[in-house]
Amino acid sequence: MKSKLLFIALLALGFSTVPAQSQTTVYAKNSDISDNLDLRAVASIFGESANLQDFERRLNDPKYQISNLDLNDDDEVDYLRVIESVEDRTHVVIIQAVLDRDVYQDIATIDVERDNSNKVVVQVVGNSYLYGDNYIYEPVYNVTPVIYTSFWITNYRPYYSTWGWNYYPNYYTAWRPYPIYRYRNNINVCINVNNHYNYVNNRRSYRAPALYETRRSYGYETRRPNYSFSQRHANTNNRYELDQRRVASRESNRNQNVYNTNRSNSGRTTGTDRNYADNRNAAVNRPNSDRNYNTNRATPTSRDNSPSVNTPARVENTQRNEVRRNSNENNSRIYSENRGNSNRTSAPVQRTEAPRSMPENRGGSENRGNTSRAQAPQRAESPRVNQESRGSQPQRENSSGSRGGNRRG
Repeated sequence: MKSKLLFIALLALGFSTVPAQSQTTVYAKNSDISDNLDLRAVASIFGESANLQDFERRLNDPKYQISNLDLNDDDEVDYLRVIESVEDRTHVVIIQAVLDRDVYQDIATIDVERDNSNKVVVQVVGNSYLYGDNYIYEPVYNVTPVIYTSFWITNYRPYYSTWGWNYYPNYYTAWRPYPIYRYRNNINVCINVNNHYNYVNNRRSYRAPALYETRRSYGYETRRPNYSFSQRHANTNNRYELDQRRVASRESNRNQNVYNTNRSNSGRTTGTDRNYADNRNAAVNRPNSDRNYNTNRATPTSRDNSPSVNTPARVENTQRNEVRRNSNENNSRIYSENRGNSNRTSAPVQRTEAPRSMPENRGGSENRGNTSRAQAPQRAESPRVNQESRGSQPQRENSSGSRGGNRRG
């Protein structure tokens, strides 16, 4: 009994370990931290803002959901605050994620500089730790942004956000981060397609990097020092090159799928060609069968089979006509023989010819009524009989004359 219980326990243990061994964990490597904030969307809402306070509001508005960053892993999208550093005609706008109390991480900077001809150049520069080195977008706005007028005024004071950890504006409500594919679909709606977003490798302003160093924050970098972009993606300089590799990888996968589809379709086409060849051979052999069929239709058997339904009626009509014809002939013969026998003693031979013609005429008339189509030759005989009967009348007169002459004498 103990051995049985031990065997059952071992068997149950074996079944419980099999599913655990067959399970495999797959880690998705097609996403990156930089996928959670599109700098083109940042440049787009910057050109639509009235000032930097309005710009910060648009960055964190749950209605737009421009950001999808969750660097502190609290399952909530991080609040992005905006601060500014200014020197003469150069403004450096810094976007920072609030991770904890007095802990911030730089996400990107916006360099705004006006030259001597009053031409304003804007560059959105991604943080090198998140986006790689020299990841820069230079927007060209279709309409001159209103925010430009707020930068170059007398007694301008640089903007510095007053919001921080657990101290947020009333319009802000944290939301859970979305999957990357959903965020990409959402962020494409927020990008103004009337503007142009040119990718460049160099910063135009030489003052902007120096101004940025005075306000730099790197709270997330200190927590994960070995997780920079260069360490996440070997042999890739920045996010732009990563996008190019992704596009090339998608194209190669698409071509491979097309190639596999063509190979499978070619095999199917070969089978179809074979079937077509078989059908064609069958079509070549088909005229023989059609010819045999036509030959069989032309044979007397097939002809006799078609009117076989009407054959009994015709046979019955023919039999009836023959019976009537035979009965009429018999009656005429009997009648003529009786008349001939009765007239042999009293009348000459010529007189007996008239009675013969009368039954024959009667038989001919009856046959003509019954078989009018098949008894055409009998019609031609009746005039002869009438002529003979007519020709026999003078003989009667002669015979009567001779009788009278004999009597007179």
